[in-house]
Amino acid sequence: MRVLNGTLRDDFEVVVIGSGAGALTAAATAAHEGKSVLVVEKSDLLGGTSAVSGGMLWVAANHLAREAGIDDSPEGAARYVRAVSRGRGREELFDAAVGHGDDMLRYTSEQLGLAYLLLENFPDYRMDLPGAQNGGRTVEPALYDAHAGLGDLCQHVRTDGRLPFTMQEYESWGAFTKFPWHELAARDAAGAVAKGQALVGMLLASCLRSGVTLTVNARAERLLMAHGRVTGVIVDGRSITATTGVVLACGGFEWDRQLADGLLQSRLHVVCSPPSNTGDGLKMAQRVGAGVGGTREAWWAPMSVIPGDLRDGEQVGTLLRFERQGPGSIMINQHGKRFANESQNYNDLARSLHSWDSAAGTPLNSPVHVVFDQSFLERYGVLSHRAGQPTPDWLVEGTDLGTLAAKLSVPSDALRATVDRFNEFAVRGEDPDFGRGESRYDTYWGDADNSFPNPSLGPLTTGPFYALAVVNGAFGTSGGVSTDGLGRVLDVDSTPIPGLFAAGNTTESAYGAGYPGAGATLGPLMTMGYLAGRTLAGVAATYESTLDTVGAR
Repeated sequence: MRVLNGTLRDDFEVVVIGSGAGALTAAATAAHEGKSVLVVEKSDLLGGTSAVSGGMLWVAANHLAREAGIDDSPEGAARYVRAVSRGRGREELFDAAVGHGDDMLRYTSEQLGLAYLLLENFPDYRMDLPGAQNGGRTVEPALYDAHAGLGDLCQHVRTDGRLPFTMQEYESWGAFTKFPWHELAARDAAGAVAKGQALVGMLLASCLRSGVTLTVNARAERLLMAHGRVTGVIVDGRSITATTGVVLACGGFEWDRQLADGLLQSRLHVVCSPPSNTGDGLKMAQRVGAGVGGTREAWWAPMSVIPGDLRDGEQVGTLLRFERQGPGSIMINQHGKRFANESQNYNDLARSLHSWDSAAGTPLNSPVHVVFDQSFLERYGVLSHRAGQPTPDWLVEGTDLGTLAAKLSVPSDALRATVDRFNEFAVRGEDPDFGRGESRYDTYWGDADNSFPNPSLGPLTTGPFYALAVVNGAFGTSGGVSTDGLGRVLDVDSTPIPGLFAAGNTTESAYGAGYPGAGATLGPLMTMGYLAGRTLAGVAATYESTLDTVGAR
């Protein structure tokens, strides 16, 4: 165990297990309200999955949107999340996430010092469902000067390795080939961070100001109980008392292969979270009688495995976005045919990789590949690869479609027919087969400078042609310990276990099997961390702003 800030004692009022955004929100909130807090991080870096994420938060009916003149309401958001959850969420968690999301946003901004940017044009993921919005429900952290805010602690914060840029800037620049890379490198050298690293950095700065004790390389092993109440936790063999409560917020169980195979609805081939997410919180909670929910689900995403992309020495997956959503690429299955709208949100698209052909006894679509041509590569690049560079081993290249089909072991006539049909419609700007480019979400991720009518559609015409393998991946699991609307862990009879709280991917998702929009992971999990922190501090869940500029609620 290594102490990075504060003094390690044998007793604190609050002990938080984990250091992602949910954990740090709970810790910073409780500490700001006067509680002594210890944060216990298993790995040697702070930030968890949150620090390597996009850092966006989905918060419906938020005050930033109101100030921008965007009409939204908790009622409309509630209709939407109920629809997107497929009827598998719990009303108590819906109400907490939607009803207190803006409380969390204002509190973390006004009291904890976080700075947010509103993404006015980022649409919800399912624009076909009632209550969906064209924009204003997603916010992101502003660029953050980590050197100034964290000092030497910077070196102990997890990073995804990307140069710092905001989503607002991405909207202006578009494809990575258009980015001002020299400017971003200068930002990086000056200590600026963005996305999840900025979010975690700002939360850590609040923890530092409030005197939170921070530890790394510290594994929580077992909860301590006395007279039916959780009274502390054993960390690396040392008993630490928590006089007010323990918060479990140490990630999901995706890196425990036995748990993942036994609980998830589909085989998870690759993830992008830290390897320390092995279900420790779930296991500790179950040992003291906690109930569980939603353990079949994960934050699904189509990913590629690029050899050498490592996290803590383990191979991780890379999320595919523009590679499949940009005009001029398609996805094909093992039969050489398209099978879905490639531009739809990653969570729903990944579910098509779960499909099973019961007659053949094999996956319906896998193996799956993204296919594109030379002109696509020249315009946009693919992941880290750029036109003119030697073709990497993780790309399959063919001088023509027939050659590519042979290398992929798919029927060449089917692949040619698929591309010909797609090209015919793409030139006209339509996709009658799968509706690609019809949704505002689809076109958001397209190219506004596309020379064809639809930002999401473009033909594949210029050889050589390329293919990139796609597998079923996830950011992390999204089911686990059951809580109430204040973050209190529930036992198998739905009764709160005294002294035990939980937040983040350790818990059952507030939105059941659904994924409402960008930031639907971080938004509710920070809200539940905020609610847990307020409850531990003995203050009301609803935050009353002291700023006149916020406006009426």
